[in-house]
Amino acid sequence: MPSPNQITVSQLSRLIGTPDCPVLIDVCIDKDFNDDPRLIPGAFRHPFSKITDLTHSLLDQRTVIICQKGKKLSAGAAAILRTQGVNAEYLEGGNFAWRDAELPFLPATALPARDQTGSMLFVTRHRPKIDRIACPWLIRRFVDPTAQFLFVAPAEVESVAEKFNATPFDIEGVHWSHRGEKCTFDTMIEEWNLRTTALDKVADIVRGADTNRHDLTPEAAGLMAISIGLSRMYRNDLKQLEAGMSIYDALYRWARDAQDETHDWPASK
Repeated sequence: MPSPNQITVSQLSRLIGTPDCPVLIDVCIDKDFNDDPRLIPGAFRHPFSKITDLTHSLLDQRTVIICQKGKKLSAGAAAILRTQGVNAEYLEGGNFAWRDAELPFLPATALPARDQTGSMLFVTRHRPKIDRIACPWLIRRFVDPTAQFLFVAPAEVESVAEKFNATPFDIEGVHWSHRGEKCTFDTMIEEWNLRTTALDKVADIVRGADTNRHDLTPEAAGLMAISIGLSRMYRNDLKQLEAGMSIYDALYRWARDAQDETHDWPASK
């Protein structure tokens, strides 16, 4: 049974991918991390000896500290944060327990670099519809909750990426883009090892909508209609992205928890 300041692998796995996910901080020592350079989805690295450097940014957020085995490093770092008023827990069993549960890890070598603020910066074409909303949702929910997105004219994406050290996506000729019949959302799931039953289902829907293959899954036509309607509601791409996040939150929860549920009409049945 976990202590009051621990969270189990099962509990944390239900939070990852949702708006309620805590801030996840990996404090493994460099040797342990280099032996297995992977992160629990959404986590970022920070030295346990400098954990108080993060206090101010964590005061209003639930936080989970992660180390290799879920013992002294994460327990101590969480305890120190609690003395500073942070709602901090640590993961029972650490990365080893997550591995033993066969849950997905992000390969560190596949992750874009973070900027001086500690966030990832991405750039893509303006006026997003499907892939360019779905991919930011995936990134913020499973890779970097603080990621920022630049929407610019198609002709400017690569030059903006170069000048501002941003990662370009969903344009032709870049790493994070369509591959064959797969869309950019598929590419990110595969590169970041985020294959789960729920995300695979979301990917089928995104691919069907984004490539006009509504035969792949019946939900694809609905996502296309919603996405186009959303784009007509907003002139500001960033506001459209924020609105679109809720759509993909709902789609993910349906894919994860409610695919078997149907509408109860007539109500008497």
